[in-house]
Amino acid sequence: DILVSIDTSKASVMSTAIAAGADIINDVRALQNDGCLAAVANSKIPVCLMHMQGLPSTMQNKPSYENVIGDIMMFFKQRIEACVSAGIARERIILDPGFGFGKTLAQNLNLLANLSVFRELGLPILAGLSRKSMIGNLLNRDVEQRLAGSLSTAMLAAQQGADIIRVHDVQETVDVLKVLK
Repeated sequence: DILVSIDTSKASVMSTAIAAGADIINDVRALQNDGCLAAVANSKIPVCLMHMQGLPSTMQNKPSYENVIGDIMMFFKQRIEACVSAGIARERIILDPGFGFGKTLAQNLNLLANLSVFRELGLPILAGLSRKSMIGNLLNRDVEQRLAGSLSTAMLAAQQGADIIRVHDVQETVDVLKVLK
């Protein structure tokens, strides 16, 4: 009863993981690398497309957007179209706006406050905020001291319509979401 999600941006890893029985592909590059669209299209499993400005090595070097929400929305529309054109059924797609991936603290907070905007795309939204540096920067806390901030952002993301909340502290987050419900 446990689903296995593989985090990769490499088509060969995707194909191998799918053949080994992986249940979900999670790609920080949103299937933009060579062969990734085909690797997922040749399967029946869901894929999580994440937004990231730049590359992991450069993404936090002065992230800049004309409009962070509008720019991410445009990116998602383009990636959804690319996936569908490649033969990936729309209902297999999950969207992750990529908190902390090429975004400043202010941009992350704006994204959290407006997460519900992405509901108009009609696809599940994943929010991964647990222990993020944005929480550390906001509260001046080290990673191991970010539980309260992580729980708060999980609740806010759920209130904004996130369907999937990626967390480190499962039981505590489940408790918060039970209270919210």
